[in-house]
Amino acid sequence: YAGFGCRRGCPVDVLDTLLRQSLASQGLALDTLRGIATISLKADEPGLRQLALRHGLILVVFDASQLQAFEPLLSHRSAPAYAHSGCWGVAESTALALASRELGSARLRVTRQSHGPATVALACGG
Repeated sequence: YAGFGCRRGCPVDVLDTLLRQSLASQGLALDTLRGIATISLKADEPGLRQLALRHGLILVVFDASQLQAFEPLLSHRSAPAYAHSGCWGVAESTALALASRELGSARLRVTRQSHGPATVALACGG
């Protein structure tokens, strides 16, 4: 499961490249991915919607209040992210939230990775 944070207007190709690099760093194929997630503030972000469509994945959004439970599991806590979104780390929190929702528990497989205006993290069952 992949969690994404990004700036407004982030191009789908930037998101796709970051996703592919993160999966490849773990020797994972794209078809092992079961879904992508982001924070509700980004629910209408075109690049994220296009990424989900491109790969036939679901895009799940979580409110900041839903993500607070995952704060102890984060590898990095960003004060600017918290000030903007109410969440200490969008990519890691949303990846953990989606994996936990689907599998019952979660752990980070790839901590927050950045590329330009985007961040991604990968989570799996814990």
